[in-house]
Amino acid sequence: MRIDAYMQVSQLYKTNKTKRDMKSETKDGRDSLEISDFGSAYQVAKQAAEQGGPVRADRIKEIQAQMAAGTYNVSIEDVADKLADQLLA
Repeated sequence: MRIDAYMQVSQLYKTNKTKRDMKSETKDGRDSLEISDFGSAYQVAKQAAEQGGPVRADRIKEIQAQMAAGTYNVSIEDVADKLADQLLA
């Protein structure tokens, strides 16, 4: 391998100089943090869950047992009514 040819190529493409990433620097030189849309939606959901009412463990166990047995049924009309109420409220 010829080193002098490598030096000419590197000078041509300027590979030996480092480039500064201007996106990562702010005007005042401070670091910044951006939260994704998913992250902010997760935080909102987490806060809503924390502010919710008490969990009824007995009801949860009852529904889980019905689901395991295959006897838990919800009418599609009830689901549609609840969705419509939440969306239109």
